[in-house]
Amino acid sequence: MILNIDIILWLGIINLLLITFQLLSGLHFIKVKYKIHKSLGILLFFTATIHGIYALI
Repeated sequence: MILNIDIILWLGIINLLLITFQLLSGLHFIKVKYKIHKSLGILLFFTATIHGIYALI
């Protein structure tokens, strides 16, 4: 728990923010370099995987 909030909820919030960023940058509403888009996509994969594993446990 961080600040009395479960880690699963924190990971869910982070995933929501990353998905929103990926969507906006993929649709070119936000202009970012491809390297940043790719790196945050990889980060999203790992945080979503950890979030899913914790949710199943």
